[in-house]
Amino acid sequence: MCVPMNLSGISKDTFFGKLLRSPLKLIPPTAVVPILQGPLRGKKWIAGSSTNGCWVGSFEYEKQQAFRGEVARGDVVYDLGANVGFYSLLASVLTGEKGHVYCFEPLARNIAYLKRHIEMNGIQNCTIVEAAVANENGQAGFDPSPERSTAHLSEHGEKTVRTVRIDTLVQSGEIRPPNVMKIDIEGAEAEAFKGAAQTIESHRPTIFLATHGPAVHRACLQFLLDRQYVLVSLTPDGIESAAELIARPRAS
Repeated sequence: MCVPMNLSGISKDTFFGKLLRSPLKLIPPTAVVPILQGPLRGKKWIAGSSTNGCWVGSFEYEKQQAFRGEVARGDVVYDLGANVGFYSLLASVLTGEKGHVYCFEPLARNIAYLKRHIEMNGIQNCTIVEAAVANENGQAGFDPSPERSTAHLSEHGEKTVRTVRIDTLVQSGEIRPPNVMKIDIEGAEAEAFKGAAQTIESHRPTIFLATHGPAVHRACLQFLLDRQYVLVSLTPDGIESAAELIARPRAS
């Protein structure tokens, strides 16, 4: 598989960055385009579903590279906060026919794109769970936000969405236990951990974590350290302030 160029590393505020991006404005948002590079090269993508970096192949370049290094054939991957499906498609390709991807997403407009991306690419190893991951099974308020990527659970949210606990789904046999978890759920990360504590303690998955807010970040770090995880920053910052990190179970 080819290694994607990090086009996202070229600032959009520079002359060269503006020049590179100018043709992208001519592409209709409903256009179906091929992903240009990386392990998803040739897969179909709806241009206006998310940032152009997704179909250019440079979206979250460093994280994408790290993800490719951790997900193996036959793995089960949980994509918490699947959004429109970039990491779900990436995990699908990396895990192969014997692996499986569970895509957790509560927002209807994201789910519509997620379903189309899976269907138009003939993906057979992904299951969509139309719910937010939390510490309770039930319903919760949800703020859809003007930006699809920042929608989040909120007690003052104008919408109501279904919520699920990972432990309940695993213990009931509804979903297979994870080898890898990607968690990016706009501030609900600590609550998701509480609802997945038994699964994490029993199955020791590698975890890609994006946190949102200092208090949530501290709570998540403590949760992982208490369970003997080794934390590695995906940013130049140390783990105490890194918004993106990898948590690997400490070898026994």
